[in-house]
Amino acid sequence: MSDHPILIIGATGKTGSRIRARLIAQGHAVRDGSRRAPIPFDWEEEATWAPALDGVGAAYISYFPDLAIPGAVGRVARLSEAARVAGVGRLVLLSGRGEHHARLGEEAVRASGVPATLVRAAWFAQNFSEGYLRDPILAGVLPMPGDGVREPIIDADDIADVAVAALTGAGHAGKLYEVTGPRLLSFEEMAAILSEATGRTVRYQPISLEMFHDSVARSAGPAIADILTAIARETLDGRNAHLEDGVEAALGRAPRDFADFARRAAEAGAWARAA
Repeated sequence: MSDHPILIIGATGKTGSRIRARLIAQGHAVRDGSRRAPIPFDWEEEATWAPALDGVGAAYISYFPDLAIPGAVGRVARLSEAARVAGVGRLVLLSGRGEHHARLGEEAVRASGVPATLVRAAWFAQNFSEGYLRDPILAGVLPMPGDGVREPIIDADDIADVAVAALTGAGHAGKLYEVTGPRLLSFEEMAAILSEATGRTVRYQPISLEMFHDSVARSAGPAIADILTAIARETLDGRNAHLEDGVEAALGRAPRDFADFARRAAEAGAWARAA
């Protein structure tokens, strides 16, 4: 594998950037899968796919912001087939828990015949520190639908560790790793943990899906808001209120706890106010 680069589609994203850093630290050659890379990759321009896949030993596939985007599953299917034609040795797909379109994306990767690992992830802890919820947290509020629903929030660092193991190690082909944190938490409990980590009060504010859409649209735009609201409508009904052992199965250790994430993020200045 070290003689061939590893393609990271979404190399600047929450998981891709972490995977990239880990692979480079381990001495692996990395090829960034982005529009601005030396060998560009663009989901919207299929002519870029074959050059980006040429000579690649393995590829990490993530589709921003989600596989629920119209046309995403078809593109993942065609990319997976292009990877087979290019002789790529293994694929790792980032998928989502409880999402219909994510399951279709998983099936598309499996159907390609390329040895593949599926990483089916819960909600990211980093959505609170690097995503659309950071500014509300700074303002002392956690506005989310799903009042009373408990989620097994996963740390993106755990996702990255699982993906790196699957991209570089033996024994992961054909595996589905459903990755969650070590415990279920309500958004109210998450707010309390964030309060302790930041040293200032963060209050959970239950909101409607319509209010959630408006909030995301202000920070990320209406297109992203449409997708995230559809996902929230689909998944924040309690269907994911159970733990899975994907992190332990892949890595032989327990997943990181949300409280540990919050403490580390606060120490790193994630919620520091701009001067």
